[in-house]
Amino acid sequence: MVTFVPTPIGNREDITRRAIETLMEADLITCEDTRHSRPLLEHYGVAKPVLALHDHNEARKVPELIERAKNGENIAVITDAGMPAVSDPGFRFLRACIENDIEYTVLPGPSAVLTALVGSGFPVHAFYFGGFLSVKKGKRGKALLAAAQNEYTSLFFESPHRILSTLEIMAKECPEHPVCVARELTKKFETYHRGTAQELFEHFSHHKAKGEIVFLIAPADFKIVTPTE
Repeated sequence: MVTFVPTPIGNREDITRRAIETLMEADLITCEDTRHSRPLLEHYGVAKPVLALHDHNEARKVPELIERAKNGENIAVITDAGMPAVSDPGFRFLRACIENDIEYTVLPGPSAVLTALVGSGFPVHAFYFGGFLSVKKGKRGKALLAAAQNEYTSLFFESPHRILSTLEIMAKECPEHPVCVARELTKKFETYHRGTAQELFEHFSHHKAKGEIVFLIAPADFKIVTPTE
């Protein structure tokens, strides 16, 4: 059996009891970065063999993992944070499980995408998740402008080193469009910065962004609600 196990996106207490039990019962745990995952596993008293499984070795490691699964080993798949395979390693392994008729399951759990979506206050009935924004400014700009014209909320992962550049693009092309920068979700310094693209560009021009970020763009017809006195 192969089990894809979500891990906390910030606060260690957000792991489920079922996730801990799965890790305890695993014969092998694959980790995006073993150095990152070992402290989490040790925190919950999980002492199992670990194997690095990341973007640079997943294609090479999958055949070995499939053979181990065929031989009856229970394999748990985790990444640095959140749901495996969602902008993280694990997708190739899951596809290989399907192709080789290997039994697998996916546990529910922490998700930066859904946490940010609900916390933003933007419409949640339908949404688009675009993964990580491109490092290329031109390609990133096209994605941002397309999102601003959507009829639903759009979400992207963004680096704290590029968020100002991203906000600058939005402020130049659609300065009054509502956006949200969700930072450090579930952690001590979690923040949701909401406002127009111009307002947030000005804010982060004077306050350097830190931590992991989900950038949200409201639907084309969405209006910002001003808090009442």
